[in-house]
Amino acid sequence: MLPAAKRMTMVPWNLSKSFCLTRIAFALIAVAFAIVNVRAADDLASDGVKTGQIIDIPDPMTGRDAEGLVDQLRRISEAAAPNTRVTVVLHFSAAENTGETMFEDALRLSRALSSDELRQVRVVALVNGEVSGHLTLPILASDLMLVGPDAVIANAARNESGDMETIALVYDKIARRRGLFPPAVVAALVDPETELALVSSVGGQQSFAAGDELEQLRSDGSLVGEDVYSAAGQPLRLDARQLRRARIAAGQVDSIEDAAEWLDLAELNAVGSTSLVGDASGVLLEITGSVAGGRARRWQSNLDSTLGKSSDVNTWLISIDSNGGNFDDSTTLAASFSNPQPPLRTVAGFIRGEARGDASLIALSCKPLWIKPDARLGGPGAATIVREDLDRYDELIEQIASSTKRPAALIRGLLVPELETYRYTHKKTGRVRYATDEDIIAGAASADDQEIERATWQRGERILLDDGLTSAEAVSLGLADGESESLEDVSRRLGLAETPMPVSDRGLVRLVERLGRNATLSFLLLFIGFAALSAEANAPGATVPAFIALVCFALFFWMKFLAGTAEWLELVALSVGLICIAIELFVVPGFGVFGIGGLALTVLGVVLMTQTFVIPQNVYQLNLFAKGVWLALGGAAGMVGGFILMRIMLPHVPLFRSLVMEASDTEALNESEKLGDYGHLMGRVGTATTPLRPSGKAKFGDEIVQVISDGTSCSTGDSVRVISVQATKVIVELGGDP
Repeated sequence: MLPAAKRMTMVPWNLSKSFCLTRIAFALIAVAFAIVNVRAADDLASDGVKTGQIIDIPDPMTGRDAEGLVDQLRRISEAAAPNTRVTVVLHFSAAENTGETMFEDALRLSRALSSDELRQVRVVALVNGEVSGHLTLPILASDLMLVGPDAVIANAARNESGDMETIALVYDKIARRRGLFPPAVVAALVDPETELALVSSVGGQQSFAAGDELEQLRSDGSLVGEDVYSAAGQPLRLDARQLRRARIAAGQVDSIEDAAEWLDLAELNAVGSTSLVGDASGVLLEITGSVAGGRARRWQSNLDSTLGKSSDVNTWLISIDSNGGNFDDSTTLAASFSNPQPPLRTVAGFIRGEARGDASLIALSCKPLWIKPDARLGGPGAATIVREDLDRYDELIEQIASSTKRPAALIRGLLVPELETYRYTHKKTGRVRYATDEDIIAGAASADDQEIERATWQRGERILLDDGLTSAEAVSLGLADGESESLEDVSRRLGLAETPMPVSDRGLVRLVERLGRNATLSFLLLFIGFAALSAEANAPGATVPAFIALVCFALFFWMKFLAGTAEWLELVALSVGLICIAIELFVVPGFGVFGIGGLALTVLGVVLMTQTFVIPQNVYQLNLFAKGVWLALGGAAGMVGGFILMRIMLPHVPLFRSLVMEASDTEALNESEKLGDYGHLMGRVGTATTPLRPSGKAKFGDEIVQVISDGTSCSTGDSVRVISVQATKVIVELGGDP
């Protein structure tokens, strides 16, 4: 044993040594934490903002759907960095389909969700609308649940005829593994005969009790209060408020963007469609030229006809090359495309030329949407859209944005470029949002809340949408899903065996529509029509030129009518104009009111047939208007060309010689004037023995003489009257009794 003095001297030394070692240990720990923090900061800086992925869960979910979902989750887990967890949101939304999800299919997905194989995946269930049946089982297997305002979880085993005891045990096992749903709630969810209540005990604690346990608590008299959620024999329905009150749902969100913000993520990227029911089978619809009422109704009708009971079509491929034309008709098509109803599974789009004006809304309602590298999305179109028009369809635009996962502000900005759209970044999460200044403060109730929202988001550069977007810009902004060179490539990406056949429509209609987009053919029809009209004026009664003119003008109107730019107003203007020109030529010769007015109405009718607007309101419409004016004037120049053709060229063509009024033989007339005087024929009526164009022969009694008509074309056998005699020069007119 050590002496006391020595023991006394050692105690301070030991205490000092321990103290020093402790300080050294704390210093080493601090250094270690600093290193970890630095590495974490470096990792965050290298990886950028945090993002998650979202997958839409089909309702009902089939076996193939479940297999596809599990494969997707496995790929996500395998691609995750070591020692990290990837957030995957399973989006459950209400569906109008009344089909049932089979227990085995739901169990396949639920087992995968709760297995160690997906330990690097953080599964979040996002519930919008009512989810019932066995589709509730994957929700029980999730790590976390978020709900929308109208979320409902109800009656897990509805219409189930299998072994309910086994099913209840499986539900309980899956739920206990995750701990998201209390066992009592799971029991009532599976068995409608089980009563469920939220009970309060003497100590103030609250918990769920069901069935026999609830009856036991009641009989013991240990309950202070209870709130019955479902009575015995009544299927359990838990709405968003009840799910939050029971702390089953972690929070309530109003949109996908809110869910990302709640999860501290910059954004949720859509993984893609998981519906794998059967092979893709599709039809092709080509939206070309102008969007007009008649064409839009025909397109929709032709598409709807492909979904008959005997048809296996589940995919629509929309090929777009249009400058728009009617915003109301475009919204009708867009509403149909953005919300495909069973058996339709996918409405995909392909911009192969341009999708201007309101046609851009049709394109953006398709999901997925591919764009040709040299194509254009948005920009001024054939119709001018104002803010008031946009407000009328604001709810539809929000629905399209939600269903296609595209920014609503960019859709509005493409339609009305005056709306200044900016790129905003969330200062906390790094989430990117495209919005106007009004959108940022739209949900704020007070001025203070508005300031908080402005402080939360950092405004970046303005997105220029005035002239539309190139393919690269559309893809980078998330408005298009990628670039593609051809319909064949798009069809392959959709899983189609080949490029689908066009929707059922008369081949002649499609041919005329295609020809109507050819500016050269339109010009030739107008030029030939006016030239034939001029030929008829030079040879009245010939009928062949008039028939050619009628066919040309009718074909021109038909092409423009099928192209969607011509309606009855344009036809009336063109018809009245041609009638006025005919009156000027045949009834009141000269060039007066009927001639000028008829030419103006004809040009107006032709111009209006080439466009869907009346007065141009932007540069694009002004260019269309100028092209229409030049087309009309160029066609009207055919009248001059027809006159020259009739006078110079056609008299030398035997086939058309009879259509031209021949020039008089001046030398023969002068010779006949030297030989005699036909003054005695003045006023007499005879019969033409040859056509008078304008010269020929006529018989007066037994005498046949050379005569000249007064400019009127006469045929052989017509009755003529002598109106002037100048020596041997006899001038006659058509008419009179022989």
